[in-house]
Amino acid sequence: MGDAVILSRLQFAANISFHILFPMITIALAWVLLFFKLRFNATGDERWMNAYRLWVKVFALTFALGVVSGITMSFQFGTNWPGFMNTVGNIAGPLLAYEVLTAFFLEATFLGIMLFGFNRVSNGTHTLATLLVAIGTSLSAFWILALVSWMHTPAGFEMRDGVAHVTSWLDVIFNPSFAYRMVHTMLASFLTVAFLVAGLSAYRIRRGDNTPAARTAMRVGVVMAAILTPVQIFVGDLHGLNTLEHQPAKVAAMEALWETRERAPLVLIGLPDVETRTNRFAVEIPGMASLILTHEFDGEVRGINEFEGEHPPVAAVFWAFRIMVGIGTLMLLVSWATAWLLRRRKALPTLVLRTLVLMTFSGWIGVLSGWYTTEIGRQPYLVAGVLRTADAVTRVPPANIGLTLVLYLALYVVLITAYVSVVFYLARQARLAEAKSAQPTAHGPRLPKDASIPEPGRA
Repeated sequence: MGDAVILSRLQFAANISFHILFPMITIALAWVLLFFKLRFNATGDERWMNAYRLWVKVFALTFALGVVSGITMSFQFGTNWPGFMNTVGNIAGPLLAYEVLTAFFLEATFLGIMLFGFNRVSNGTHTLATLLVAIGTSLSAFWILALVSWMHTPAGFEMRDGVAHVTSWLDVIFNPSFAYRMVHTMLASFLTVAFLVAGLSAYRIRRGDNTPAARTAMRVGVVMAAILTPVQIFVGDLHGLNTLEHQPAKVAAMEALWETRERAPLVLIGLPDVETRTNRFAVEIPGMASLILTHEFDGEVRGINEFEGEHPPVAAVFWAFRIMVGIGTLMLLVSWATAWLLRRRKALPTLVLRTLVLMTFSGWIGVLSGWYTTEIGRQPYLVAGVLRTADAVTRVPPANIGLTLVLYLALYVVLITAYVSVVFYLARQARLAEAKSAQPTAHGPRLPKDASIPEPGRA
């Protein structure tokens, strides 16, 4: 059973790690596309529509991979975690169904108009389709995060014969951690897209494609990152206070704090040692953890030793949290420095452009490290205080799980490599696509009849 638990956790972690990369782009990118379209409608400036033309292809490619990987992941509720649905299916099932009925159908329906109707419907209808797709992506995030948050801070239910039954859907959906997690995740999506747009645009400029569309998109990405990064840091602090209240064991693991202490030190780096209950080679700032977590220098923070058998793996949570904070700090420095340079000069130095290119997918690193902090930090529970991970696992032989895990990993390596390659290919071909679509239409530059179809080879 122990092997089945570990392998099932690894398999689900692999699937969710792959899947989450794509919604974290589509959620915010849909709103960026709407911004591009509205700016074109307001100004008639072709650069906005040229930016839209490239990024709608990236959106469609990302949306397709998100759908496929999401279907694969959902099957694992039955194959790997039957105890989950048996115990909390009355809550998880409807929330997942609401996501499909109110969000996915909305996205899938109007995405067709958004992609294929540019030369076939009015400009107003096309803009409305873009708006509805953006609303759909955010609705999808709403329902999924409602379920995820409920698993961390369950509310609005009662247990009858070992099965959860809803007593209040409002309490289920708007559980104690939902608002913090929703805002934090949405901001993470916008930061992911901000650096994706800025990085890919910088890549175009580096290759000599110094068109107005490339420069404008890069500026949008940089400004969005410069504004939202400090907001995310503030929201992250609020989310941390909420986690301290409802999941103190997770916070103790994040800080690698073994003993309950006042003036708890902030461990910058170190090697948490479960055997000795100490941090080897630790670099600490006295009192700083108490100040950050309680906003009081003398505040008390509970330690890991208070949660014997009830705390998550310390090293994994400790390092995932630090990677997330490190990426956030790097985003702040890069975005502010670049925004300052954009105000002072028309062209960015080569070093800055290279840095933006290297940061293109930095949002993914931040998202994954934050997700690992959150989800590993919930262990040993699937639903905090209600359902332990070991009690929900499948009885499928571990060898079968291991085989499918290897196949999943191999496939995901191929798909993620192909995705990144195609995205950069679309950027390289963007200038050619703009030239082909230069002939005006009734509501903007004409797209070739097949140019709105986001096929990788049809840039």
